[in-house]
Amino acid sequence: MSLVRRALPEDAEEVLRLRQVMIDALFPSGPSPAWHGDSLPTLRSELGEADGNFAAFVVDHPRRPGALASLVAGTIDYRIGRPGDPRGLVGFVFSVATDPDARRRGYARACMTTLLGWFRERGVRRVQLTASPEAEPLYVSLGFRPKPDPLLELTL
Repeated sequence: MSLVRRALPEDAEEVLRLRQVMIDALFPSGPSPAWHGDSLPTLRSELGEADGNFAAFVVDHPRRPGALASLVAGTIDYRIGRPGDPRGLVGFVFSVATDPDARRRGYARACMTTLLGWFRERGVRRVQLTASPEAEPLYVSLGFRPKPDPLLELTL
């Protein structure tokens, strides 16, 4: 199927391009990509931190060398523990995007599965995300359940 890999600093421009694909889908008349230049240095640095609390997983585009087909990014936050989650580590998925010409091939699912594994390896017990109506079936199929607000959560 797909070959998911951790995004590297040299992927930063493509990561931002796919993030813009997601933003444009959610906000069709949203901001232009002019902010990408200001974001690149920090993103490159974060992508180079293998042991940090941020990770992005990608699939290379099968027909466009140097381009990415799909992206999933997430962070780990600390929140004071609670019953059932005494460590208080919470994963948050904040960027999921697939290039329009590479959709319906399982790339986002494969990237999400890899990110969920990354969360598990780090002791995360809860993962949260917000979903568009179009994407919600994917997340529900992965075990996420609606909460009273628009947030979906998965217990690992």
